[in-house]
Amino acid sequence: MTFRQRHLLGIERLAPNEITAILDLAERYVDLNRGETKHSDALAGLTQINMFFENSTRTQASFEIAGKRLGADVMNMGVETSSVKKGETLIDTALTLNAMHPDLLVVRHPHSGAADLLAQKVNCAVLNAGDGRHEHPTQALLDALTIRRAKGRLHRLSVAICGDIAHSRVARSNILLLGKMESRIRLVGPPTLVPSAFAELGCEIYGDMREGLEGADVVMMLRLQKERMDGAFIPSQREYFHRFGLDADKLRAARPDAIVMHPGPMNRGVEIDGTIADDINRSVIQEQVEMGVAVRMAAMDLLARNLKAARAEEGIMA
Repeated sequence: MTFRQRHLLGIERLAPNEITAILDLAERYVDLNRGETKHSDALAGLTQINMFFENSTRTQASFEIAGKRLGADVMNMGVETSSVKKGETLIDTALTLNAMHPDLLVVRHPHSGAADLLAQKVNCAVLNAGDGRHEHPTQALLDALTIRRAKGRLHRLSVAICGDIAHSRVARSNILLLGKMESRIRLVGPPTLVPSAFAELGCEIYGDMREGLEGADVVMMLRLQKERMDGAFIPSQREYFHRFGLDADKLRAARPDAIVMHPGPMNRGVEIDGTIADDINRSVIQEQVEMGVAVRMAAMDLLARNLKAARAEEGIMA
């Protein structure tokens, strides 16, 4: 497989064939996860530390499950009870953890660039589980796998990403990934949440939901990230749902076989109508959760292979 990365810090650094390598291996892990015996020894003897400076349910749980199914020793570091709360800097934390010789470090942090900074200070593989407004690479990869399984391809699809684009690292990573796969990307939402600067990334911008969804193969809804908003970006949740919430009427503008996605957690009745979210014929939201475990297994497997190869080479050179 063609995957040469030492860390997984963002989609921006990945070549299209590296993205495909992760997705192809993830397909094998989907089959493993659906079988009676869900375990592999790909990470046997390795230590994985999950360090989440922001609350997370899906991402942290799936990374933990992924590591354990691959045979790693998994530790979840409780930031609330760590020395970070006593004033320890991120670099000092990294140096402390590095002294324990971990092999994989999974990091979620509220500040953009935090994962990259850690990667410069440790001798293990670092996986970015979301850093500020910057990137969330494994979410984009699991979204890509979900789309590919539903549509049979990733190339040259029409994908509408709707909602709070401005504050979404998920949107940024998906824009980068889908762009590498030559798909048509439409961003839909109010001007306060869809900055015109995104047009520089090759995206089309729409302020009308029906126009933005016209003929779309994929409709990806995003959560309103109020915790990242420092002002009034929408008049009210009720008005937002009326104009930009996905319901059956607006969805009719998309292709009849369009799939509906949401990275979660969902605000039903704000970003998406509950009946659409639960529609087994259109919604792939639960499939996204399932694909998350497989993609994270694949990413850690590939990074571990490169880590072992690098350490073996260093040993030979020494």
